Amino acid sequence: MQILRATLDQFDQHFDDLVEILQQTVNHGAAVGFIAPLSAERAAQFWQETIRPAVASGDRALFLALEEGRAVGTAQLILGMPDNQPHRGEVSKMMVHPDHRRKGIAHHLIARLEEEARAHHRWQITLDTRTGGGAEPFYHRMGYKVAGIIPNFGKNATDDAFHATTYMYKTLDERRCQQAG
Repeated sequence: MQILRATLDQFDQHFDDLVEILQQTVNHGAAVGFIAPLSAERAAQFWQETIRPAVASGDRALFLALEEGRAVGTAQLILGMPDNQPHRGEVSKMMVHPDHRRKGIAHHLIARLEEEARAHHRWQITLDTRTGGGAEPFYHRMGYKVAGIIPNFGKNATDDAFHATTYMYKTLDERRCQQAG
């Protein structure tokens, strides 16, 4: 497995893989902002119209997990933060294709994302995840702490129920945090 920060050429090269990862992730019930069934056209629109420009501008770092030359996982680090938050980055759309889960891919993606955050002098990382979902225990194991829970935050991908979301954070450099505090 290879984890890389995608260039625009790599984004384009793995575009179909990204569409499939998003589509399959949503259609298997993940809470990543879409409702199932997610069409390939809607998934492609998201990647092309929302993510590609943000990667091109440097506002987002896109990471790909490659197996045998194919993207099977992805995560994003939002770097384009407000002026009063130059120390912070945000995890977005961390997804592993359902056929490739339980191989440590998510662990490697987050480790690479955190490495990139440090390189950009970001010492605090935030994220949100469905409360009680499969990703929440993973983030706990990776050292993320709960900041709070918002009930009825989003609609489930596969039914009409609503779910809570858990906001989490991780301080990458305690020394910097204490100096700021």
